[in-house]
Amino acid sequence: MAITSKDIVPLNQVRAWFTELAEEVRAGSEKIITRNGESYVALVDPRRLDHYHRLEREQIHLLLLEEASKGWEDVEQGRTLSVAQARAKYKVAKKR
Repeated sequence: MAITSKDIVPLNQVRAWFTELAEEVRAGSEKIITRNGESYVALVDPRRLDHYHRLEREQIHLLLLEEASKGWEDVEQGRTLSVAQARAKYKVAKKR
């Protein structure tokens, strides 16, 4: 959903309009609250926030799967290092 100019609300007006703003958010809108003319916080329905968090986790899982796939391809192509080679390459100290 696109944010429009009516979805941008100065912080000093939020107290007076909070119930109305909350009802609009609950109906599917999102509000950007500004402070001193700059974005400060957002007012978002908790169900939508949960959805955003699920999407973020899914994106992380997809990125991890992509990295694992690249790693497996490296193994299949013989692009590997021994532990000693990796330590030397990245100058990682041994734990004692």
